Amino acid sequence: MTMADIANKEVPEEKQNLYWRFNRFLERHLPEGLYPRSLIIIIAPIVVLQAIMAFVFMERHWDKISTRLSKSVAREIGFLTELYETMPPTQASRQMLEKMAKDRLALGLEIRPGDSLPPPAVKPLFSLLDLKLSKQIRKRVGRPFWLDVLGKSGFVDIRVQVGKDTIFRVVTDQSRAYASNSHIFILWMVGSSLVLLALAIVFLRKQIWPIQQLAEAAQSFGMGHDVPDFHPRGASEVQSAARAVIGMKDRIQRHVDQRTAMLAGVSHDLRTILTRFRLQLAFLDETDQVNELKHDVQEMQSMLEGYMNFVRGDGGEQAEMTDVAAMLQQINTRLQREGLSAQFKLADGLLVKVKANALKRCVNNLVNNAGRHAQMVHVEAKFVGNELAITVEDDGPGIAEEDREEVLKPFVRLDDARNQDDTGSGLGLTIALDIARSHGGELTLSDSKMGGLKASLRIPV
Repeated sequence: MTMADIANKEVPEEKQNLYWRFNRFLERHLPEGLYPRSLIIIIAPIVVLQAIMAFVFMERHWDKISTRLSKSVAREIGFLTELYETMPPTQASRQMLEKMAKDRLALGLEIRPGDSLPPPAVKPLFSLLDLKLSKQIRKRVGRPFWLDVLGKSGFVDIRVQVGKDTIFRVVTDQSRAYASNSHIFILWMVGSSLVLLALAIVFLRKQIWPIQQLAEAAQSFGMGHDVPDFHPRGASEVQSAARAVIGMKDRIQRHVDQRTAMLAGVSHDLRTILTRFRLQLAFLDETDQVNELKHDVQEMQSMLEGYMNFVRGDGGEQAEMTDVAAMLQQINTRLQREGLSAQFKLADGLLVKVKANALKRCVNNLVNNAGRHAQMVHVEAKFVGNELAITVEDDGPGIAEEDREEVLKPFVRLDDARNQDDTGSGLGLTIALDIARSHGGELTLSDSKMGGLKASLRIPV
């Protein structure tokens, strides 16, 4: 379930208005990273601004320019037609008019006696030139005409009926009737946008990098790794957050050290008393009462070791590259030596930066819990994505689904004692969960295909 789905459930339907739905839409479809989101914040306004500028400029400015250019061409054609009607209908007059149109007006004029207008040309779906020029010729010339803006690339072919059997054919550049340099404006617009985006990306990356570094450092702290070269950088707010993370890490570490030191002292004092008990019992004769006392002393010693393991956690151990397959093979060798039936399926190349002793204690607890209540134990280790996945399954009685969260709590023992470690203190699964979380991972319990319990350990690598 995503965070958006959770938020949807928490908000009543009557409060889910249009604004709320728009925010949920953005949460679902925007990228998760801060860097791409920041780029969108910068790029989107630039794109919208450029689109508005292009629309206003092209729709208003070029519309006026094209109208004026088309009007100029139509007036010149109207002038030529009126001038032709005032001239004598001779070949010399026609040649003089054609030469004047070419030299003075830059119009390719061809007077065709005995010709007529061709059939209507194919009109473009949308052409500002065709619309504007047709309108101006109709208004300024006032004679039947034929217009083709598609036939000859870069030119406009205009034919006007002057008399019953005379046609003016005018060929001119499109630039005479239309502001065709729109590509220059678009190139300038795109070029300036790219420059702005490049500058924004450079400065934005400089600002985002300290935040990414802080996130990576916080993740490393959560996985139990030390980051000695991490120093607060970036904006003042980012530096304040980084100093707060470092201070929180130091306080947590100081609290763990104080707790461990205190219980280590308590353990030392209790061990001294238990040692005196053993010595005194060793001088007593073997009787049932003495044997029961010896058993009680041994149980107290085991419970004390279990409490110390729980308090110690990872024992301040530093993470280092570890061959997890070799470590699990050592556990397999111990189980075979103790006569326990277990199957190990280990992938190749399981080199992971972990706290080796703590992880070994974690898997030992899981395997021992499984072996205590099952005939067969199956252990598998492999990489799943960017995580190390270790599963321990058995064919024992398992744990009811409603008890799985409870059994992970300290000192909780079910009837089948599934949360006992070697000491029977009710801390086996709790210690395993604590070690998993000290690596930034998680321990979950579920049903096994073998019929018993499946413990899944996931550690990011």
